[in-house]
Amino acid sequence: MSERPDEFDVIIVGGGMVGAAAASLLGRCGFSAALVESRPPDRFDPAGEVGLRVSAISPGSANILAQAGAWERIESLRACPYRAMHVEEAGHAGGLDFEAEAFGLERLGTIVENDLVQSALWGALESNPMIEVHCPAEVASLQDSGARVEVTLDSGKRLGASLLLAADGGASPLRRRMGIRQDIWEYNQQGIVCVASTDPVNPGVAWQRFLPGGPLAFLPLSDGRSSLVWTRPREAAGELLGRSDEAFIEALNEAAEGGPGRVLTVGKRAGFPLAMRLSESYCSGRVALLGDAAHVVHPLAGQGVNLGLADAAALVEVLVEGRRGSEEPDLDRCLARWQRWRRSESELMAGGTHAIRALFTPPMLAGARAVGLRLVGKSWLARDFFIRRAAGIGRNAPRLSRGTSLKDLLRAS
Repeated sequence: MSERPDEFDVIIVGGGMVGAAAASLLGRCGFSAALVESRPPDRFDPAGEVGLRVSAISPGSANILAQAGAWERIESLRACPYRAMHVEEAGHAGGLDFEAEAFGLERLGTIVENDLVQSALWGALESNPMIEVHCPAEVASLQDSGARVEVTLDSGKRLGASLLLAADGGASPLRRRMGIRQDIWEYNQQGIVCVASTDPVNPGVAWQRFLPGGPLAFLPLSDGRSSLVWTRPREAAGELLGRSDEAFIEALNEAAEGGPGRVLTVGKRAGFPLAMRLSESYCSGRVALLGDAAHVVHPLAGQGVNLGLADAAALVEVLVEGRRGSEEPDLDRCLARWQRWRRSESELMAGGTHAIRALFTPPMLAGARAVGLRLVGKSWLARDFFIRRAAGIGRNAPRLSRGTSLKDLLRAS
């Protein structure tokens, strides 16, 4: 075991999309950071098959990833921007259409594989001298004095810092270790994911239909196929996952009723349980929770990773502003401000998504839902509010999300 710990400004535990983004942003702002991750990310192969887990990266999140040094690589390898979105209620004509141009946006979002986002961020970390990566490594013990955090890794190596960021996922061992309680809603649903080809090909439209039991979404991919996310009750999802490809495609086409195209083929399928998890606190002492460690929301609005990236950008913003005029920011004040900000935003998004899920699940409310979609469609203000918040560029979004560069953020401080 080492005699003295290596000292950093920040320790980040978890090198997924959110943890790696936080590390890259912090290093680019002059904070020294140690990133601890249990397993290295797979090398992304742009010639390989599209991964099952994708994210709808909002324009705000794209801005954050650009400042983290990852977005250019992401777009150069495999990403699909979408400029239109269609939402409808099964069995009812019409629906709700959103066009990026109508809201002064170049795109509504970009569909990107999670593995590509993580790989691009780790590539950015390799050239960042302020970041020290410990991988594979796990936290064996944690001590938090209230002013300083020290962790011992499973290798015996010790790391010390003024702040530790737990970005270690929804099951977060660090959150449990800190005794932070969560409110949990189990939906008794699974999200079935797969990649499908359609005739005609997906023209670059994000399409979603609300069905009894959960929504069905076709998300456009760069090769004209779609990444599908089909929410079903747990037992029904298990039955669908056990079907042959032919039987699954038949059920899919029946549910989509044509949708953006008739499904011709599907690839490997997988299912994941759906739940909402909200931590009662995002901070304990000098430990702060980021991303899924703090909050998990229903995927129907596609906001999970976007919330986590905004967590990281907001924390960097308050730390940079807290350092204004001095070398050491008042971390207690910074964390209090950050927690109020991000808990308010994530709980608003989680609560809204939870309410939408509740509204759109019971079959007996189908008529009311169709009327609601038409009313929103007629209200430009409602659509503008919805789009700007979903795009991550609303008034309460971090400055990096709204297009401020790290250079300007640092200059202002």
